[in-house]
Amino acid sequence: VIIGLLVFGFATQLMFSQIEKLPEVDITVNYKYLNSINAETQDVDIRVKALEEKVAFYNIKENELYNDEYETYYVTFYIPQGEIVAAYDKDGKIIRTIERFKNIELPKIVMLSIVEKYPKWHVMGDVYKVYYSDKSGIAKKKYIVNLQKDGKYIKVKINDKGEFR
Repeated sequence: VIIGLLVFGFATQLMFSQIEKLPEVDITVNYKYLNSINAETQDVDIRVKALEEKVAFYNIKENELYNDEYETYYVTFYIPQGEIVAAYDKDGKIIRTIERFKNIELPKIVMLSIVEKYPKWHVMGDVYKVYYSDKSGIAKKKYIVNLQKDGKYIKVKINDKGEFR
């Protein structure tokens, strides 16, 4: 009986010693932004996608300049191919973004549309622009592509669905 009580006492002590309160963690993730930018095209250039995820997971409250008295914070994120300027509210929610990238890998649907409409033309460069607004919840995306064929150059505008503008 004594050995049984000792085992029961140790088991109970171990059970209660394993329960501890974890510190509160504040994770800000802007899922509305992530869903909007990934809505149609999943094959966006991996470098662009990585930077957009960094923008979505950025916690403005950890910035040394953060002060909850201000309503809006503007943060610029860079990669060699371009940048994203994001406006956050004081709670860390993305209000809007302006994104611009040059000479990235074009999505398949965009390339197929270009090849179909402009056969034998070569892509010489491109600019990818995204405008996101939390009010509308929509990310407007467009590509401006420079094409060349036989010494001639044209510039075409196409959206992320492969529709020319």
